Amino acid sequence: MADDTFLAHGPRVAIRRITVRDHAEIDALARASAALHAPWVPRWEHTPESFAAYVERFDHPTHKGFVICRHETGAVVGGVNINNIVRGTIQSGSLGYAAYAPTTGRGYMTEGLRLVMAYAFDDLGLHRLEANIQPANVASIRLVERLGFEREGYSPRFQYLDGAWRGHERWAVTAEMALGDPATASEAAPRVPDGTGGPRC
Repeated sequence: MADDTFLAHGPRVAIRRITVRDHAEIDALARASAALHAPWVPRWEHTPESFAAYVERFDHPTHKGFVICRHETGAVVGGVNINNIVRGTIQSGSLGYAAYAPTTGRGYMTEGLRLVMAYAFDDLGLHRLEANIQPANVASIRLVERLGFEREGYSPRFQYLDGAWRGHERWAVTAEMALGDPATASEAAPRVPDGTGGPRC
């Protein structure tokens, strides 16, 4: 089981792995954020058992789960997942995240996601992160734009949410882009850490 040691610190927030001990706090935040999340975030059951199953997913090498916490109080202000990690010559993951209504509009998600990106590229050895966002989710699109993501295209009927298959814009960032050198993104050799396993593509 993942521990609750902070992995990285910013000026106001830090990131750590999610644990089953976060259930009560995240359950309360999710309920308070139901209206904010309804069009964009998959619904989940609020039982301890379902939350434990959710957290267990992050014990596998293809999924990583984090919470963003305030320095002063340790309170959770957001959640971030890196899903469907592919190794080999791809070194990519799909980014999912959620802000919570009590602390939106303060820049915590921008700071926290930047920490997760650095951890993904430096510690996990990933080369690319992808975020799939519904076109009407303007706040989320602005968030990834601030972090250097670029729009790559549109995937119709991409995810089943709120009773229908929803199309999503595909946004992505590479390690080179995060370092401020997008011109090298197509030229750099893939970073393939030793012993990562996974498919070879």
